[in-house]
Amino acid sequence: MAERYSSFTRGGTNWFLQRVTAAFLIVVLAFHFFQLHFVNHAADVTFMGTQARMENVGYFLTMVLFLIAGTFHGVNGVYNALVNQGLEGTPKKVVLAVLVLAGIALIVQGIWVAVAMAGWT
Repeated sequence: MAERYSSFTRGGTNWFLQRVTAAFLIVVLAFHFFQLHFVNHAADVTFMGTQARMENVGYFLTMVLFLIAGTFHGVNGVYNALVNQGLEGTPKKVVLAVLVLAGIALIVQGIWVAVAMAGWT
């Protein structure tokens, strides 16, 4: 039988954060779908309605945390999938740097948009 390999160190910080962000994303994604598909139907979602929701500090913080958790979870998952496929050495360092920079850029851009949508600019 093939041996199971994972780049995650069981019980390590990245292993733990991958699971915590997964649980958080499931809960917030359910809230997001409920809010934007049942409370406000897709046809009723407008720019002004989005601005009104983002002006609520609780909603704003939830969406920013959703962005950060989703970005970390995705970047960490892609990186570890590549490591599990045998990525090592210099290419591993380059991929890590590119993914970290892309993740940071995504978070900065997302927070910038969230702040603008909240009318705090």
